[in-house]
Amino acid sequence: MRWRGGERKAAPYASLAGWNELPGRVRRQHAAPQRRVRSEGGEPAHERPRRTRGQRIRRLLLALFVIFIVIPALLLVLAYWSAEVPAPDAVQSNQIATITADDDTTVLARIVPPEGNRTPVPLTQVPVPVRDAVLSAEDRNFYTNPGYSTSAYLRAARDNLLGRDDAGGGSTITQQYVKNAFLSSERTLSRKVRELIISAKMARQWSKDDILAAYLNTIYYGRGAYGIAAAARAYFAKPVPELTTAEGAVLASVIRTPSLLDPETHLPQLRERWNYVLDGMVSMGKLSAKDRAAIQFPQIAPVSAFTDDAAHNANGLIRTQVLAELRNAGISQQEIDTGALRITTTIDPRAQQSALDAVHNTLSAQPAQLRSAVVSVDPRSGALRAYYGGDDGVGFDFAQAPLQTGSSFKTFAVLAALQQGIPLSYRLNSAPVTVNGVPVTNVEGESCGTCSLAEAFKRSLNTSFYRLAETIGPQAIADAAHQAGIPEQIPGIAGRTLSENGGPPALAIVLGVYSVRPVDMAVAYATVANSGMYHTPFIVQRVVTGDGRVLLDRGVPGKDQLPAQQRIPAQVADTTISAMLSIAAYSNGHALAGRPAAAKTGTTQLGETGANKDAWMVGFTPSLATAVWVGTAQSEAIRTSGGAPIYGAGLPSDIWKKTMDSALTGTPVEHFPSAAPTDTQGPFIATPPSSEQSHGPFDILAPPTTTQPRRRAPIPAPVPAPPPPPHQVEIFPGLHVPVPG
Repeated sequence: MRWRGGERKAAPYASLAGWNELPGRVRRQHAAPQRRVRSEGGEPAHERPRRTRGQRIRRLLLALFVIFIVIPALLLVLAYWSAEVPAPDAVQSNQIATITADDDTTVLARIVPPEGNRTPVPLTQVPVPVRDAVLSAEDRNFYTNPGYSTSAYLRAARDNLLGRDDAGGGSTITQQYVKNAFLSSERTLSRKVRELIISAKMARQWSKDDILAAYLNTIYYGRGAYGIAAAARAYFAKPVPELTTAEGAVLASVIRTPSLLDPETHLPQLRERWNYVLDGMVSMGKLSAKDRAAIQFPQIAPVSAFTDDAAHNANGLIRTQVLAELRNAGISQQEIDTGALRITTTIDPRAQQSALDAVHNTLSAQPAQLRSAVVSVDPRSGALRAYYGGDDGVGFDFAQAPLQTGSSFKTFAVLAALQQGIPLSYRLNSAPVTVNGVPVTNVEGESCGTCSLAEAFKRSLNTSFYRLAETIGPQAIADAAHQAGIPEQIPGIAGRTLSENGGPPALAIVLGVYSVRPVDMAVAYATVANSGMYHTPFIVQRVVTGDGRVLLDRGVPGKDQLPAQQRIPAQVADTTISAMLSIAAYSNGHALAGRPAAAKTGTTQLGETGANKDAWMVGFTPSLATAVWVGTAQSEAIRTSGGAPIYGAGLPSDIWKKTMDSALTGTPVEHFPSAAPTDTQGPFIATPPSSEQSHGPFDILAPPTTTQPRRRAPIPAPVPAPPPPPHQVEIFPGLHVPVPG
């Protein structure tokens, strides 16, 4: 049907049946333009047209650009913004710490951290040709690049493809420094990206000279040398300012691969690299062709890798004690490794040398297995003045070894007796004693019959002191020793010291059967020497960083820098000293030259063999207390080169006298305070160590601990002196009769 006059024409396929009979393609072609959809408002809306292929490609490219260009760029900007680059003067690298004696001049040892034998030098001390040689070898565009170099990457890639091994790598000097100072050496993309970011930022914040100086003082040059100062010593045995152009070119050459360019093993390869560096200086305009032709390969010093001298002598053990005290004082390992510390100790150079000479001269002609320990302490401050624990600086320290002390421990029994009111005139029987079937005897059967405590002390009579221990109690002796400075816990001894498996001590404590270290004996005797005043022992006087910051200062040397406490009543200590004044001379004539000294010897036996295994001499003046031990590393029998047994009055006393006489030469002769009479006075009660001074295990720098208050032992009834035997007359052989009067 057709409409006229603008009327609507009928569809060419009026019937539904006819429409359905048409092919699908024709139906779609005619029907598509006529399809309509209604919007929500009822108006007709066309369907969204399909995207063309070009549109889809453009959208894909845009997505890839965002993913691989925009987002990484934003992340790089964020990483650059957040990266922290310290100021040049804030960067710390591992550096040597120097340990000196109390004169701040005599070097005792050095603390060398890993990669730490650096001695930083300012760039102005590095000759300009040496700097130019390094730039020629590692980064010829250093002063113009932004911290990284695209051309260097391309050059490195080219050289790798061509198999050339004589050109520089792809990293700039800035990148190499960043990797060494702030990053690891792992070969990962993330590490390389961080290296680029930090390098770019550092190049904007640091001057080029600051970067070059840090680089020269940080990198590894081979032969165990870190930093150009160490390298100059290792390769040419000279300071940096004296390096020549040829020598600087050698150091620049080895930077890339030190192990593969070592002159001892790869001299031809080093020469080739050296020529490359000098030729590069010519191309950079830093060296004329004429001067280049005149330069000869320099003479390189024999291999002499940096060594730690203290590891091979007795001062290495001093270093160990210094490190322990630094950590105890709160100085971190990082400060020790990076601070270029100057550590001034309390060691007196003369006293230290006196101890070394005394040991070496005395034992040089003796059996090789003999060992010794010597520790000297200033009684008035607790400062260690001499410290010797053996000649192996990284070996066993005999000054810290728990050892039986023998009769040198009887001093603490005298202190305990006096505190209980027992005077030096107290009389003791010296006859043999049998304990659990074991006889207690005196050396060579010596006896004084029944004599005073002072006489038994001088003669060191075991039998008399065993009876004294029965009277005053073994715990009182242990308490007196702890008061003087013997620690209650030490490394290597389980539980409490001076105890029987953690319980009360046995009576044999008076004979020195429990283990004490030589350093502890020196400290405890120093307390007695100072009229019972205990001072915390220490070995570090002052610590200053390389830039002048003071990390630790004990105060005026020779004065009391650490808390002190009256551990033993002064009258008790001074009375004990008075009983010890004659012992050094009595012990085979070991009195000091021209000055009074109090001392006590000691010897311990090797099991039931009858041989000796430890020998001691401990004594003091008012200004110096010294403990000497002689024994072996394996608790063997100790004998002289002539086969005689060694006693405390022998080799240990020889070492003690030589040490003390030499250390005190030229010092004023001092006298001890006069002892107050004690015969008629009551018991003296010692002041226990305060809780503020309890620092746990004693390790040379912390005082002993006290976990329970001291108890006053019962006061024994005075023992009357026996009447003198009556005068007797022999009237027949073997028959005596008493005669009155």
